[in-house]
Amino acid sequence: MSLIRRLTFLLRPSWVIFAAVVVAFAYLCFTVLAPWQLGKNIRTSHRNDLIAASVNATPVDITGLLTTPDAKDTEWRRVVATGSYVPGSTVLERLQRLDDKPAYGVLAAFRLADGRELLVDRGLVGAADGTHLPPIAEPPAGPQRIEGRVRKSEGVIPGKEPMTQDGYRQVYSIDTAQESTVLGTALTTVPTGDRGGYLQLSEGQPGAFTPEPLPQLDAGPYLSYGLQWIAFGVMAPLGLGYFVYAEIRERRRERGTAPAAAPAPAAPANSADPVTIPAAPPKSNTERLADRYGGTRH
Repeated sequence: MSLIRRLTFLLRPSWVIFAAVVVAFAYLCFTVLAPWQLGKNIRTSHRNDLIAASVNATPVDITGLLTTPDAKDTEWRRVVATGSYVPGSTVLERLQRLDDKPAYGVLAAFRLADGRELLVDRGLVGAADGTHLPPIAEPPAGPQRIEGRVRKSEGVIPGKEPMTQDGYRQVYSIDTAQESTVLGTALTTVPTGDRGGYLQLSEGQPGAFTPEPLPQLDAGPYLSYGLQWIAFGVMAPLGLGYFVYAEIRERRRERGTAPAAAPAPAAPANSADPVTIPAAPPKSNTERLADRYGGTRH
């Protein structure tokens, strides 16, 4: 039997569907799932490198970054800014956590000496009784020198519009463009490469509350997840090949163990040959006497 005839069972709908699923799964592993996890690993490792490099770096004046609009890899860089807080510019960020309890992020505008205004994240304050907004102290007035880190804008959350509650303007994320609209002023974004950024105050700075802790400097499980998806993409076609081989082997075994047909009885060589009737066994004396006298003698 030729190889093509042996593989004709693969044209059955069940095998076609099975093969299509395996091929689609392997394609997704190599083109979507593995690159997704490996990409996250690269971004996390790059972020960790920037944070580690900034820990012992000397803070730079933020005006130097503002004059370089195409600056890249500036997130997490330590900077200093000189100016004053803009009165009445407090905006709260909702749905935050502090010590695993509900909290609010406190934002404000900071006016530099040259008149440009930056968005500043003053840190977190815990909700009173876990639910109510606590009193928010205004930042100190007058000239200030503040130190912090450059952070990228988080973007706007769809369906979560700014609101005013308890006498404060409130938002759901830190986005420089959105806060500019809320405050009605043109905030200057800090260049970070792909999107604008803001200034996150360090601990102990004028007007600062509890700052968010730095992320853990570990790459996470993304590299191992990416390698696992690659392994799955390789194993899926191999598994399909194994099942095809097992099916061929089973069909070959069934053909080898099929019972042979019983032979048909042989016909006489010549139908005209006389049929030989076997002779009857010889009769006893008693049977001969019975035949002669028509019965058994008593």
